[in-house]
Amino acid sequence: MGATLGKSDSPKKGWMPETKLEARMVEAMQRRESHGSSVKSFNTIILKFPKIDESLRKCKAIFEQFDEDSNGTIDQEELKKSFSKLEISFTEEEIKDLFEACDINEDLGMKFNEFIVLLCLVYLLKDDPAAVHAKSQIGMPNLEATFETLVDTFVFLDKNKDGYVSKNEMVQAINETTTGERSSGRIAMKRFEEMDWDKNGMVNFKEFLFAFTSWVGIEDEENEEA
Repeated sequence: MGATLGKSDSPKKGWMPETKLEARMVEAMQRRESHGSSVKSFNTIILKFPKIDESLRKCKAIFEQFDEDSNGTIDQEELKKSFSKLEISFTEEEIKDLFEACDINEDLGMKFNEFIVLLCLVYLLKDDPAAVHAKSQIGMPNLEATFETLVDTFVFLDKNKDGYVSKNEMVQAINETTTGERSSGRIAMKRFEEMDWDKNGMVNFKEFLFAFTSWVGIEDEENEEA
């Protein structure tokens, strides 16, 4: 056992997909990665934070539509009923997987920032027929440009196109932006730690999305309201 273990033979949790949903996420991301990324540096994304923030906040109306009892969270039953009302044909298992993946605090209710992650996962899985229909029913076409920017950013970070971002890839991405600056490694490590929620050394798309909503300030506002 050494530090040279590849992803395929690593016993570490998360290096191989833990759930069917994560496996689908990784496969969808790898398909997307085959087209490359238009993002040239991490700084270009940082400059877009205000615009992305404004666009994501427009999801609030969709969130309130799903939150039938107006308690500030969406429970699994509300999600199921809303998908059914909108004729979104996900199976019960798929809805359960999506809910559990996005209810990151396991408090049995999706907050607004968690809901944004769910919508973006539906967007990523858009080449699945059920997800294409879901996207149009929820009214996501208006959000497509923003979600595409988020997918594009992940593609830019994932240098080896395996569906995960490693520490080395994050350092490389930040270095491309801040060549010659001593602080770049420290910035990269801080950003990576903010993304690596389960501390397993690899970041999947869901973890990246949670960090991103925090970076643009969505999570901060939700905490203030709580």
